[in-house]
Amino acid sequence: MFKKVLIANRGEIALRVIRACKELGIKTVAIFSEADSASLHVRAADEKVCVGPPDAALSYRNIPNVLSAAEITGADAIHPGYGFLAENAHFAEVCESIGVKFIGPTSEHIALLGDKAKAREIVARRGLPVTPGSPGELKSEQEALEAATKIGYPVIIKASAGGGGRGMRVVNKAEDLARAFQAAQAEAKTTFGNDAVYLERYFLEPRHIEVQIAADHRGHIVHLGERDCSIQRRHQKLVEETPSPAIDEKLRREICRVAIEAVKAVHYRNLGTVEFLLDKDHNFFFMEVNTRIQVEHAITEMVTGIDLIKEQIRLADGQSLSFKQQDIKLNGHSLECRINAEDPEKFTPCPGMITKYRAPGGFGVRVDSAMESNMMVVPFYDSMIAKVVTHGRDRQESMARMRRALDEFVIEGIKTTIPLHKRILNDPDFQKGHVSTTFLERFLAS
Repeated sequence: MFKKVLIANRGEIALRVIRACKELGIKTVAIFSEADSASLHVRAADEKVCVGPPDAALSYRNIPNVLSAAEITGADAIHPGYGFLAENAHFAEVCESIGVKFIGPTSEHIALLGDKAKAREIVARRGLPVTPGSPGELKSEQEALEAATKIGYPVIIKASAGGGGRGMRVVNKAEDLARAFQAAQAEAKTTFGNDAVYLERYFLEPRHIEVQIAADHRGHIVHLGERDCSIQRRHQKLVEETPSPAIDEKLRREICRVAIEAVKAVHYRNLGTVEFLLDKDHNFFFMEVNTRIQVEHAITEMVTGIDLIKEQIRLADGQSLSFKQQDIKLNGHSLECRINAEDPEKFTPCPGMITKYRAPGGFGVRVDSAMESNMMVVPFYDSMIAKVVTHGRDRQESMARMRRALDEFVIEGIKTTIPLHKRILNDPDFQKGHVSTTFLERFLAS
């Protein structure tokens, strides 16, 4: 087992990884920017190294600085968390070249599956259901127009190297396509350093379903059920749950089988998430593979009882999966609300000092956060400051616990999205499980 792991991240995910390492008896190294010197993850680690100024490009995404921190502390492995360098194939490749283990898939897998257009091609060649779209990356506006005409409107233009809702544009008619194509390319170039885009059919009111998989170096691959991540704003997830209220056991077996086949096609290793769209007729289509731990991994942990971060570390260490498919039992229902430091009406960032912080607790409630009273929410990074996760015997109990937990959660000094989540939990359509990726638009309009 590794002796020392450097966590190339910040906030709640860094703290989450530190806790898993402590339980495994592994020493930890926290990196931090000058803006995060007093952060909880820094205080929780065994060692700490400042890697630069607040700008993430000069600190958390600064590969030479991160690797120097690993070298001077003697870390033999790096956990990237999510975001920042988590899906950076070059970073994983450099780690491999200098003998520091990257806790995740290989650099080849990150590069291959990080290109969303190529991933679609691979899955389609295996005969698996793929969202109708362009056969590959689009070289010109004319190619995009021809593909959209063949597929039919509406369509969505996506960044091949994208994620997190960046580099996406929905197009409803041909005369809007050129402008959207240029805007998607420009945003993709700015965000990912790669302006390649492709095109897919845009489904009206689909569900966003993802399947958690785990694979070891011996070729054993298992799934841990699905998550429903349909409630989103601008392709950013807000509420997740497992199991999905829209999926019965027969459909679950089929979508999880396809997820395993998709990653088997590239001999994938470590943890990953296969994402699908589910239409109104319960037809599902492959979208992409995320080659990292997900923000919403906690709800899968709640219904399976499996610590996914520990499993990531063991798999990176070359160990076999610690469980078989028949060992995985989905127990009850789990729900997650992402709490952001944002104005819940305008969705504008709200950094500042948290003057009072009191997290909820009690049976079936988990809060993943690195915040506390008298701590500053800095304006340089993602606005998510906490994840509230509940677990119950069924969906009704899980929702009741979430309402109670949100009522208990006290964050003063800044605005947060807690009031928005309370309203969502009380919405009749949400309570019935009648949601889609357009739910929030209708909800806010009403």
